[in-house]
Order: sequence, then structure tokens, then C-alpha cells
Amino acid sequence: MIDSIVVLSGGMDSAVLMAQALNLGKKVAAISFDYGSKHNSRELPMAKGLCQNYKVEHKIICLPFINELFSSSLLQTGGKIPEGTYDSDNMKSTVVPFRNGIMLSIAAGYAESVGATEVLLGSHAGDHFIYPDCRPEFNQAFAHAVDLGTGGKVKINFPFSQIDKRNIGDMGRKLGLDFTRTWTCYKGDDLHCGTCGACDERKYALRHGEGLDVTQYLIS
Repeated sequence: MIDSIVVLSGGMDSAVLMAQALNLGKKVAAISFDYGSKHNSRELPMAKGLCQNYKVEHKIICLPFINELFSSSLLQTGGKIPEGTYDSDNMKSTVVPFRNGIMLSIAAGYAESVGATEVLLGSHAGDHFIYPDCRPEFNQAFAHAVDLGTGGKVKINFPFSQIDKRNIGDMGRKLGLDFTRTWTCYKGDDLHCGTCGACDERKYALRHGEGLDVTQYLIS
């Protein structure tokens, strides 16, 4: 029996979330989404590899309409990924409209179908000011909607919603997670670029300045 569905992007937050759930003894399955982001081609193999390593059932759902219809620099159809710091003004172009709402809806339906009682999403406190569908008020409202829509069978939980990415990095290190098996860079090239906002946040999270970051960057 599966009791928890982890929305696994292949990034470090969702990887730590899955490792934590397994460490707590939960019976986990993972669901990933191919929605046309510039870094999907780098993230999804990481997600697949993580699931193979942890022996977790894994589904990849294709959502081509997001890339075709939605506007965001994160998508293959969008503009350039912004360089610099991970803050609201710099990163707002990477918002994919209602992405989490769409993905969580699918994950909730999948959870109910396989008898899982919860869906876990790794959005964190650093996302709140940039992405509307990561904010506490959205999380609470959407969790309530899923509770109603599944007749109380499925809960949506956001374990990292009140902590920042550095706390997540520290937690993953304690859990023995190999961060080289995760992907963050929004550009999706062969190496993490080291200069985009997402890489800037990864460096902060993994204590790059303290020499603890195992990531190989194009520009460190």
C-alpha cells in the first residue's frame, strides 16, 4: 500500500522531501511532470534516478499544453532566464501561471486512485514572495479544496512551507542525500550555470561559501 505521493521535480527540495518521507517510514510513490520547462530535460532524469536509488514507484506525466499556452521565461517558448539574485523583482518572469494548482490537482486524483492519503509538495518559505501558488494562503485554500473534492480521502501537505532552502539543504545532508543527483539550474545546460537566480539560491542552500556544495558549476 502507498500512503504518500511526493511531487518530485528532480530538484533538491523535492528530493529532500522524498528522503525525509522515507526516513519517517512512509510508503512513498513519486509523480513528476514534463511540462516544457527549459530544465525538464535535466530534472526528469534526476527524478528517475532518485526513484531507482530509493526503490520508489515513479510516474512521469506529460503536460505539453503548459508550454504551448502559458507565458513564462521558465518555459521553452519563453524568453531568457534572468541572471542574478533569487528575489521577487528578478525572478518574477519565471512564474508559470497556476503550475502548482494544476500539478497538485493531478497528484490528488492519482493519490485517491491508488489509496494514498496524502500528497507532499516541497515548496519552501523562500518561494512565497515570488510564486503566488507557493504562498501559505494558497496552500491552505488548495488543501481545503482537495479535502472537499476527495471527500476527506486525500490531504495536501507542505512540510517545508515555513523553512528556507538552507534548512532544506542541511536536512538533506543529515539524511545522506547525494545532491549531485539533483538539478536546480533553470537554464538546463550540461552544467549548472552558477549565475542564474536558481543557482544563486542553490549555492546559498548548500553552503557554497563554506565549501560544502558538491555541485559542479560552469561559473562558481
